[in-house]
Amino acid sequence: MTAQRKIDFSTSAMDSHVDLVNGYKPFFKSKNGAIFHADSLEVMKSIPDNSVNLVFTSPPYALHFKKEYGNVSQKDYVEWFVEFAKEIKRVLTEDGSFVLNIGGTWNPGEPSRSIYHFKLVVALVEEVGFRLAQETFWYNPAKMPVPAQWVTVKRVRVKDSVEYVFWFSKGKHPKADNRRVLRPYSKDMLRLAAKGVKTTVRPSGHNINESFDKVHNGGSIPPNFIDEDTPSDVLKMGNNAANDGYTKKCKEAGVKIHPARFPVQLPEFFIKMLTDEGDVVLDPFGGSMTTGYVAEGLNRRWIGVDTVEEYLDGAKFRFE
Repeated sequence: MTAQRKIDFSTSAMDSHVDLVNGYKPFFKSKNGAIFHADSLEVMKSIPDNSVNLVFTSPPYALHFKKEYGNVSQKDYVEWFVEFAKEIKRVLTEDGSFVLNIGGTWNPGEPSRSIYHFKLVVALVEEVGFRLAQETFWYNPAKMPVPAQWVTVKRVRVKDSVEYVFWFSKGKHPKADNRRVLRPYSKDMLRLAAKGVKTTVRPSGHNINESFDKVHNGGSIPPNFIDEDTPSDVLKMGNNAANDGYTKKCKEAGVKIHPARFPVQLPEFFIKMLTDEGDVVLDPFGGSMTTGYVAEGLNRRWIGVDTVEEYLDGAKFRFE
């Protein structure tokens, strides 16, 4: 990592997110956040204990083919990421959360799945000390049908379109409020509300009481399978936007577009649910800074870090 000179930052409220990062000059600053072009492990080591409310990130996956933005092999992945996780846990507040988006992959040369991401979850809980608050699922219909050898050539597997989004907490009771992410009631729920249901006990043992069909809570509690288009069922969102402002401006300026962006709805869901206005959100693998962009719009303070300068050049377009 290139040596960075010490910076004497302002202590104004606007720059309070920057004050958390000691010794690194921001690559870019917005009203509520800052981007740092540096090694995120070293940047996190400079952040004080218990000072970040949410870490939301998607690190490079352990794919068996090499990506231009860098990725670690399956056999080394857990050991590699645990060092980041220890710093993430340290900087989080006691009621803070760590949300990890990570995709699965295939074992080289055969149509079988790797379990590296499950090994990582176990290590994060048993070795680092996180609690697994809940696992959620991102359905991405834009994913390519790979590995082509097994999906489109030999036709022995189906397309992989789901990624895990693991929500970890530092303490037993993380800050969270699902009322901030309520969805419209489904047609079935509205029908039941109009028709009414009988008080009963289902064969599973669940009690259906007289309040079951009341639609007076402001919306439906979302499931852990996230789909922005099907409010009652899933978190579904593609990551292949070609006409959003970020992509257009990168193309116009001849700046490299980050090849593995996640949609804004993904961090938006968790930032709304797990933080309050003014809280601090950190993305140590910021890439095109989608997390920072969403945090900015939701009036959260934020810190984004990445090592690839050309991706950060494009990220600045999000804040114009």
